[in-house]
Amino acid sequence: MERLLERNIASLHDRLVLLAPPETLPDGPFRNSDVDLERHGRLVRELQKLRGHIYLKEGALERHQLSPDGLHRAPEDEKSWHLLMLNPQGRVSACVWYREHHNHVYFDRLRVRNCALARTDGWRDLLWKAVELEIARARRDDLRYAEVGGWAVAEDSRRTCEGVLLALAVYSLGRISGGAIGMTTATARHRSSSMLRRIGGRRLEVDGVVVPPYYDPSYRCVMEILRFDSREPSASFGHLIERLREKLAHIPVIMRPCWPMGHTVPVLNHATPAFAS
Repeated sequence: MERLLERNIASLHDRLVLLAPPETLPDGPFRNSDVDLERHGRLVRELQKLRGHIYLKEGALERHQLSPDGLHRAPEDEKSWHLLMLNPQGRVSACVWYREHHNHVYFDRLRVRNCALARTDGWRDLLWKAVELEIARARRDDLRYAEVGGWAVAEDSRRTCEGVLLALAVYSLGRISGGAIGMTTATARHRSSSMLRRIGGRRLEVDGVVVPPYYDPSYRCVMEILRFDSREPSASFGHLIERLREKLAHIPVIMRPCWPMGHTVPVLNHATPAFAS
């Protein structure tokens, strides 16, 4: 597996693409950034289409939860980095979003506040305390706090390394932006949560009590909430994450125009992507 991942990282080229959140400036750590509103919108629609297809097929949601054209839209889509793997035809074959917060964020502003465990008597307080402890660690170490979600891998890519590469790239993105502590909810389907634990994800814990896996009726599957620290992956993956961090500086980063405050945003003559919660 390790050698296979090394070969895939070496040959990534344009297969791994980053979509930048709003107001990202092109003078950051990325050397291959391009301001392209049309391509950014097209790739967002593609990843939403992929999520909608996968989640619907696996019973994680119902048809009425998608847009009329089958898109799975989420509020995080507008505010997050998106890490995408592209197939040989240039279409999105795997995706995940990565949303960074300042370390003064708190539990009730995070997506996790809406999970089934946060609505379960006896567990909400423990979950709240565990997350607040993680945010305090990020604050103490002057790191960002991040949430990760929207995982999806096309059926014909599940026998490849694409899902693992995206998980490693999450750590790499955290590193290139200065370091991050964060969390993700992960399904037990396709061994996704076990794969993330192998890379370095850990269950949240407070005073020796571990936040357990739980059944989420909204997604009709068993979920886990896992923490991660971009500085502390499993030892066997550390060098791969560092190689990916070096790659991230050169992969295509697609940005939207950053309109200065007080300036009028021009009206385009083509449809721009719509986002909904």
